[in-house]
Amino acid sequence: MILTHIIGWGLGLLLFFFALVLYSEKKVKKATIPHMILRLDYLLILYTGFVLLWRYFDESGSSFTVQAVIKGIAGLIVIVCMEMILVKMKKEKSAKAWWIIFFIALVITLLLGFGILPMGFLP
Repeated sequence: MILTHIIGWGLGLLLFFFALVLYSEKKVKKATIPHMILRLDYLLILYTGFVLLWRYFDESGSSFTVQAVIKGIAGLIVIVCMEMILVKMKKEKSAKAWWIIFFIALVITLLLGFGILPMGFLP
């Protein structure tokens, strides 16, 4: 399940930046395709993330439950920011605040997911 979650995030970030480039080049019709596929990928990310979060709740006496919840919230914020940035780009409006929130939440998510939580794989 962890590998599926990581692949989902990798695919999501790839589709996000692909749609972002197309929107910045004013190719709105072409950008709609990766944007819609990204929305489907959100479902995969949310499902696998919920299953992983449930594993922390399922372990009795787990000392990482709070960190897992914080990572889940930060992950949700990343997804919201990705969607809002693309919508703002489509409407040709500024998304500066969403970019700042995106990078902060992404760093928190990556640090907790790969470094601190025991299901991660960094030392």
